[in-house]
Amino acid sequence: MQVARSLAGRRVGLGRPALRSAPVRARATTVCKVHKICVLPGDGIGPEIMSIATKVLSAAGRLHGEEFEYKYELIGGAAIDATGVPLPEQTLTTAKASDSVLLAAIGGYKWDTLPSDKRPERGLLGIRAALNAFANLRPAIVPRQLADSSPLKRELVEGVDILIVRELVERIARVAFDAARKRSKRLCSVEKSNVLEVSQLWKEVVIRVGKEYPDVELSHMYIDNAAMQLLRNPKYFDVVVTGNIFGDILSDEASMLAGSLGLLPSASISGTGPGIFEPVHGSAPDIAGKDLANPLAMIMSAAMMCTYDLALPAVAATLEAAVNKALDDGYRTGDIFKEGQAGTKLVKCSEMGEVLLKAVQG
Repeated sequence: MQVARSLAGRRVGLGRPALRSAPVRARATTVCKVHKICVLPGDGIGPEIMSIATKVLSAAGRLHGEEFEYKYELIGGAAIDATGVPLPEQTLTTAKASDSVLLAAIGGYKWDTLPSDKRPERGLLGIRAALNAFANLRPAIVPRQLADSSPLKRELVEGVDILIVRELVERIARVAFDAARKRSKRLCSVEKSNVLEVSQLWKEVVIRVGKEYPDVELSHMYIDNAAMQLLRNPKYFDVVVTGNIFGDILSDEASMLAGSLGLLPSASISGTGPGIFEPVHGSAPDIAGKDLANPLAMIMSAAMMCTYDLALPAVAATLEAAVNKALDDGYRTGDIFKEGQAGTKLVKCSEMGEVLLKAVQG
């Protein structure tokens, strides 16, 4: 892509430069501590893609002397079926005691008729609140191998690498400035201060915080213009900071620059405790159990976890390199496969998992 500039080395506040994708194979010389991961397969295609992610993550860890201990818990619809609630206390206890949380997908048609406070999505909102995971990070990366799959012209999207940071608190501005400082030192604040009073306050706060980061170029843009520019000139953006509602709009729009939700990870972090790492896509109940899902976003979510929560940039780079190799070798799941494209092979979810595992193991 090369999964653009790589997520490795971008942990907010660490002050490390971004790393390029490392060679897939690199032997470890020391044995490090066991990293405790709370694993939440969730609903729909979640168990399928999570199974692949944990296998590939463990293999990548072994190359670098890192070990992962997985504790599986229930959340969402699966938790409702088993316990009657979307977020059992046992899940919260395990999550709080872990080094990080890896989540696959939540929800499905089966639970759509439940009262709003009992629906699967309440489990996700609840665990984010319990872990104080206030900062949501959404990368929007267009791999060069898949630039032709975008609904936009290749020259507009090839090389796009945007990080959208969203929430409605002052500390999110610091997270965004720290992230920009580790990338291209450019931050765009998106609001609607010409109409909304809350956006006027937002702008004042961002400008005030920006004075602490004189090396970061700060710009401002109204949400309507930002939505247009994201399609007209997406390469203009590097790091975008905005409130939760505007961020939801822009991150969903940006996710389609790559042509598929099956490629993009996300993170919800607190800066003090375990974060939550999950694909942007949903549970896709219509293809659940049919071996048709794309596991790449789940793998990239594990890479983000290694970067932001576990401080394992070498493991993250190995995961990214495995994804790059799979795409370079032409392997495509149905959502990113284009009929007639030379050098590509249509594979199932499990087959993509085998390709990724072989890429890591060498």
